[in-house]
Amino acid sequence: MIAARNCLAVLGLTLLGVALPGLAGVARADPPLPAPQDNVASPAEPPAPAAAEAGPESWAIHGQATNIWQYHPGFRSSIPRGPNSLESDSSVAETLSVTLFAGVRLWHGGEAWISPEIDQGYGLSGTFGIAGFPNGEAYQIANRGPYLRVPPLFVRQTFNLGDETEKVEPDLTTLGGMQSVNRVVLTVGKFSVADIFDKNTYAHDPRNDFLNWTVIDAGAFDYAGDDWGFTFGGSVEWYQDWWTIRGGLFDQTLNPNSQFASAPVGTQTQAIAEFEARYDLFGKPGIARFLVFGTRANMASYYDAIAQGVALHEPATGDGVRRLRVKGGMVLNVEQQVVKDLGVFLRASQQDPGIMSNGFTDVSQSVSGGVSLTGSRWGRPDDTVGVAGVVNLASRPLRDFLAAGGLGIVIGDGQLRNAGPEQIVETFYSFALLQGVYIGADYQFVVNPGYNRDRGPVSIFGLRLHGEF
Repeated sequence: MIAARNCLAVLGLTLLGVALPGLAGVARADPPLPAPQDNVASPAEPPAPAAAEAGPESWAIHGQATNIWQYHPGFRSSIPRGPNSLESDSSVAETLSVTLFAGVRLWHGGEAWISPEIDQGYGLSGTFGIAGFPNGEAYQIANRGPYLRVPPLFVRQTFNLGDETEKVEPDLTTLGGMQSVNRVVLTVGKFSVADIFDKNTYAHDPRNDFLNWTVIDAGAFDYAGDDWGFTFGGSVEWYQDWWTIRGGLFDQTLNPNSQFASAPVGTQTQAIAEFEARYDLFGKPGIARFLVFGTRANMASYYDAIAQGVALHEPATGDGVRRLRVKGGMVLNVEQQVVKDLGVFLRASQQDPGIMSNGFTDVSQSVSGGVSLTGSRWGRPDDTVGVAGVVNLASRPLRDFLAAGGLGIVIGDGQLRNAGPEQIVETFYSFALLQGVYIGADYQFVVNPGYNRDRGPVSIFGLRLHGEF
């Protein structure tokens, strides 16, 4: 019954988009100047439409709804379940998100966006048990019933730097229009770091492509964000010809797994810099990105947490040993088109091995890669199929912390005795039902969930229904 209602929600959003084709404001441009006489069409030919009559969008409203259902059968576990373990008995979980995106053009180059969202449901085992968690739409702060969370709200300003222009296609948080190829883009407000940094054409959107946390994002990129992945901050992007430089400064939450930003804002921060190079390889476009980040926040050292646990004869915990520390990390992110409908991607990342993760997940090093193929070869150009693999590694301090009974952001079996790398393979097929509505099947195979050789492997089956307008 719940799944049926969720399907209706997705279809309802799409039908609303179809029923309201004019749901975007377009500023009418001045009439085009008459063409030179040599270019005037013959009287026998119908006049060509004036392409310049449609100007930039002055406002827009979009929406999306995504329902994800996941199931895993029972799997082997030779140790008792810990507080943050994946349930070894068969289990089912479901998440639903419904989002409204409303944007308005403030002035030349300026846009403001707000995105209220209603969420419902948890990931498997309450969103615990696997560092590379299998549902990118799942949060630990959630509810069995629907709830409204504080929405992102940001302003984007584009400063054009040259005469050469390109078309901007309308998107969920982008107004259609024109912009110069060389430009500076400033974004300020509450939004996700992942909306600006570590983007990838083939693996970055759990509503349309892969689902696993450490496939859609770099596993060791411990980016700032609350439990829904949003934070206050600002970024600057400088686009020039074949390259882009990005920089950002963002507010950290008070503690890991927190809904609240540091107070006052800016007490705990994260700085990020990314260089992007666009190139052609054998005539096919590719993008390489290199990112570094540094975090200054109240964080715990794994070995301080272990020492405190030994002194108190208790399991290790970061509570009581957090203090203002600095840690850093880096990400390499590459995407390459092979042929028009086939692309490949690769990410590699690492962070400070001795400091606890503060925002994303419990991964010290990660390598992921995969292939994405559209269905044009079999007459389904709007379909997509993908295959990816990821290896997540825990540093020695993290393994010792878990062995001492420590609990990370999403993992912790109580006492890790037999550690191993977490290895995940994911494949999905997204089928276009009609314009703006997709249904997809997803499968993930996880070896050593939570870095524990005494548990698993586990197979995770998923269904996704997504609609947008």
